[in-house]
Amino acid sequence: MWNDLMHLQISLPDKIVRTVAVYLLLAVILRLVGKRDLAQLNAFDLVVMLLLSNVVQNAVIGPDNSLLGGAIGAVVLIAVNAAVVRLVRRSDRLARVMEGTATVLARDGRWDEQALRAEGLRQADVDAALRRQNANSVAEVERVTIEPGGAIVATLNAEDESATAGDVARLEAKLDAILAAIRG
Repeated sequence: MWNDLMHLQISLPDKIVRTVAVYLLLAVILRLVGKRDLAQLNAFDLVVMLLLSNVVQNAVIGPDNSLLGGAIGAVVLIAVNAAVVRLVRRSDRLARVMEGTATVLARDGRWDEQALRAEGLRQADVDAALRRQNANSVAEVERVTIEPGGAIVATLNAEDESATAGDVARLEAKLDAILAAIRG
């Protein structure tokens, strides 16, 4: 039993190369598929992600079913990911290559239909994201983008933004000054 758990059925370099190759392949595929799949998972996307992990499992572990082989694959996968994340964090250029850039979905209250199609987004889904950010419709936004990680970000028109405590304080100060001038 101990031998089955700890005996590698493929060589250590083979295990490392397999893991790194599958990691890079999946990173490229996810980069090419688009931003929506990263943050806006629906039920179909979740099914694909679960099946994808099963499909690539054998490519990572090969014919090795040992505990040690699985542990090595997991350690290599986490180490490669940590290294890539650190490299991307240090270089804006590498971040643009690996993660992409923000895509403008709407500008000045008008949808960019071509951008929505390119990102595989339905207008109704982006409308829901706008409502979560205090916009009732696209007419109230200066700009809507989908960020490289898949987050949808709305920049509201200045007149449609909610008042802050600072705004209220400034108005109170102006009102106090007006009242003081009237009285004095």
